[in-house]
Amino acid sequence: MAFTDLSDVRLFHTDDGPADPGRARTLLLVHGWGSDSHEWVHHIGPLAERYRVLAPDLRGHGASSVPDTPCTPAAMAADLARLVEDAGAAPVAAVGHSMGGQVVSLLAADRPDLVGAVVTVDPGYGFGPAETDPLPAAVRALNGPDPVGTALALDAWSTTPATPGWIRTWHERRLRAARPRVLAEAFAGMFTDPGAIGPRPAAQRHLARRPQPALSLWHHPGRAAWERPLLPPGSRVECWEGAGHRLHEERPAEFLRALEGWLAGTDHER
Repeated sequence: MAFTDLSDVRLFHTDDGPADPGRARTLLLVHGWGSDSHEWVHHIGPLAERYRVLAPDLRGHGASSVPDTPCTPAAMAADLARLVEDAGAAPVAAVGHSMGGQVVSLLAADRPDLVGAVVTVDPGYGFGPAETDPLPAAVRALNGPDPVGTALALDAWSTTPATPGWIRTWHERRLRAARPRVLAEAFAGMFTDPGAIGPRPAAQRHLARRPQPALSLWHHPGRAAWERPLLPPGSRVECWEGAGHRLHEERPAEFLRALEGWLAGTDHER
């Protein structure tokens, strides 16, 4: 476990791997909105038997500091570029859930020298007008008198009746402890700020300039079908119908099989 001091933020991260790492491939695991790197607790141990695993808390989240500068996905991606460089870990396979999917996607597009493969887990992009039209009001509410209540309401869609109760409780506690400014800035950075890649037209433009092969896991069949023709050769898109938004937490063993199976086929890309 370590802290890395960047120009305007101090990032907490863990760095795990085999006792003799040799040429072990590096995985960068990036959490979602209002969460922290603990969401990968079921995955780090098994993955670290074979890979070097970097799992940071994004700026403003978890044990990382809250800088005076904005806490947006673009700023988070720039932080991770510095972290990967400082760790001497490039090229990484960048794995991100939800907002973390946006962050690793931005990192991959902006710094292809640092990222050899991308894995997105129900990423926070590709939303259609029916889903994005209400979001400016949500950003205003996050900046209003009850940001925690707003965040909890926004998060309600993430679960299904089959979602284990501990996942609901864990993420509710994280959101209640989150800094309201961070939640508002990050959400706006995903969906309503200039350059946000959450809305579908912007996401399509963004994906057109992201060159790496990708594994993309969705719980929503419509979004999976939308993204499938947009990805480069060597990519795979899967839909896990019946899962909730946090499918890697709900079905960790299945997630690990999908991830490691796909990575094994991209080893030659390193």
